Amino acid sequence: MNQKRIVACLAGLLTVMVTVSASVSSRPNILWIYAEDQSPLMSCYGVQNNPTPVIDQLATDGVMFSQAFMPAPVCSATRSALITGAMPTTFGLHNHRSSRTPDSMIALPVGVKTVPEIFKEAGYFTFNVGKDDYNFQYDRKNLYDGGSSGGFANGLKGQKVDWKARKGDQPFFGQIQIQGGKSKAKIAPINRALVTIPPYYPDHPEIRKIWARHHDTARIMDRETGSIIKRLKADGLLENTIVFVFSDHGWNNGLRDKQFCYDGGLHVPLVITWYGNPDAIQAGKPRTDMVNGIDIPVTSLALAGLPIPDYMEGLNLFAPEYKRDYIIGVRDRCDFTIDRIRTVRTEDFRYVRNFMTDRPYMQSQYRDGRPYTKLLKQLYANGAMNEQQAWFFADTRPAEELYDLQTDPHQTINVAARPEYADALKAHRTILSDWIEATDDQGQYPESIAGLTATKARWKDKCVNPEYRAIP
Repeated sequence: MNQKRIVACLAGLLTVMVTVSASVSSRPNILWIYAEDQSPLMSCYGVQNNPTPVIDQLATDGVMFSQAFMPAPVCSATRSALITGAMPTTFGLHNHRSSRTPDSMIALPVGVKTVPEIFKEAGYFTFNVGKDDYNFQYDRKNLYDGGSSGGFANGLKGQKVDWKARKGDQPFFGQIQIQGGKSKAKIAPINRALVTIPPYYPDHPEIRKIWARHHDTARIMDRETGSIIKRLKADGLLENTIVFVFSDHGWNNGLRDKQFCYDGGLHVPLVITWYGNPDAIQAGKPRTDMVNGIDIPVTSLALAGLPIPDYMEGLNLFAPEYKRDYIIGVRDRCDFTIDRIRTVRTEDFRYVRNFMTDRPYMQSQYRDGRPYTKLLKQLYANGAMNEQQAWFFADTRPAEELYDLQTDPHQTINVAARPEYADALKAHRTILSDWIEATDDQGQYPESIAGLTATKARWKDKCVNPEYRAIP
């Protein structure tokens, strides 16, 4: 870790320790309703025939962000980023499900505290109902006063609502994890004929079935969000609770959504509502500017009146000067599949850099045995895909990709080699190269032998990438 980062971390620790003037009890509650693997398929996002009345109402009464992008297209890297307020590559938390065995633990730098630890030090009651999935070493009781590790809340049916365990009028910072796109709950299915298949997939009955189910999970998420809002209201807490509704990344059953650095993997729903102080969040005004998932923790602290540590890289979404000219996304090892992809998203373009061009996009990965994976690979082999669909299944991939979002919003036509896009390509290439250097992107360094060994112990013969040969 470079010296600048260490200094920033120590300075951040001092910042957190600053005494704030407002009394603890007067501060708002913060609640994250945190879904898994859910694309923005709610009706408030313009999706037809998929009514999501609860989230729609929260969006109407609060703020809906139409261009929210997570820092990584996989859960543990994103969750590690949001709980620290920094990109997963900043503290070496970028490899999926790392730091899970005693020999492979990753420690946060001295002075770096997680978001719940900062809230606890400020007098908040903290809880997380459901999974943590953090790629670093931590003691859960230092983060949370309540909540069960692992699993999902599923609307809190039959579970203790952890905010009831707080003392008196003590404010809370809480997270409730719901299954989102992974949910197997029952709901009246959408008419499959009414859904629009993304153009990077062939319109096959099996693909239409699983894409329609993803619309269903958006309505299940809406139903479970409604259950949580109802409990807040019944307990007299809704007015003074700032509610964040979002997902950790996009669709899990699509092969080029989750785990890949296109909008399908990184674009998520984000709605923020504060009934007690709508002016503080400029409620009723939808936001169309680009925002980063790591802005969520910083905004949470800012709205609670708490200082922001210097090591946090997110921004306060409601600061007058808020503006992002670009958003970086990262993908590294996912399960046993070793890869390194970086992306830059601007208003007009998405730039993707592939660092391991010797490996196909569809190298050995955890979804290989699923029916839709086998189907798509067979359709490719049979020549049943068009050009926009087939390139993702080829044996090689380019070092750079550039997509013109004005003409190609689904990112299917790579224009990186076209002369008329040379200036845009150079500009985005420079943004990424400068970011890698400025942040000391930890993904540029090989994963530790301990980390590879732990991965090999879990996934065994599935670990076929050459990096595993370094294990003694």
